[in-house]
Amino acid sequence: MLVVRRRVDLRREEILAAAAEQVVSRGFGHTRVADVAAALGVSTSLVFYHFGTKEKLMAEAFEYAVNRDLSALDNTVARAKNPIDGVRRILALYSPQGNAYGWTVWVDAWAESLREPQMRETYVRLDDRWKDVLTEQIQRGVDEGDFICPDPAGSAWRLSALLDGLAVQVMMHERITKKKLTQWVRGAAAAELGIDVGLLT
Repeated sequence: MLVVRRRVDLRREEILAAAAEQVVSRGFGHTRVADVAAALGVSTSLVFYHFGTKEKLMAEAFEYAVNRDLSALDNTVARAKNPIDGVRRILALYSPQGNAYGWTVWVDAWAESLREPQMRETYVRLDDRWKDVLTEQIQRGVDEGDFICPDPAGSAWRLSALLDGLAVQVMMHERITKKKLTQWVRGAAAAELGIDVGLLT
C-alpha cells in the first residue's frame, strides 16, 4: 500500500485522534503504530517523530480518548444544584452509557496498566480525577449537613470500586443490567452517605 507522505508538522492531535479510534476497535495490545500511521496515510517514522515510543503514544491516546469523559464530569458538577444532586449526577455519568465505548477504553487501559508503567501512571492520574471530584462533593455534603459520612475519601473509593466492578460485569454478562447496576450503586451510596436512597433517584 502506498503511504502518502504528509508534512512533518502534522498535528499531534490528529495522530492521537487516529490512535484513539484504532484502540477502540483493536484494543491497546493489538494496535500497532503502523495501524495508526496507515489510518492517517503517513509513515510510521512520522508518528515516532511526535511520540518517540509506542508506549507513549498509547498512554497519550488513552488520555485523549477519556478527556471527553473528564470534561463531561466537570460540566456535570458545575450544573449540580447541591451536593446530593452532584453525587447523583457523578454516579450516573460514571456508569456505562450507550454502547459503552468509553468504558471499553477504560477497562482495556486498566489491563494494559498491569504490564506497562507509562500507561499505569496515566491511568492512575486520570482515575484519581473521578475519585477526587466525588470526594469533594461528599465532603461538601458533610460540611453542609446533607450527609453523615465520617470518611468521604473512603466512601468515594468504595463507590468507585463498586462501579468499576459492576461496569465490567454489565459489559460481560447479560444478566447484570444497567438498571440493576444503578439500583445497587444508589443503594450503596445512600448507605455510605447516611441518606434515603430516594434522594439519589
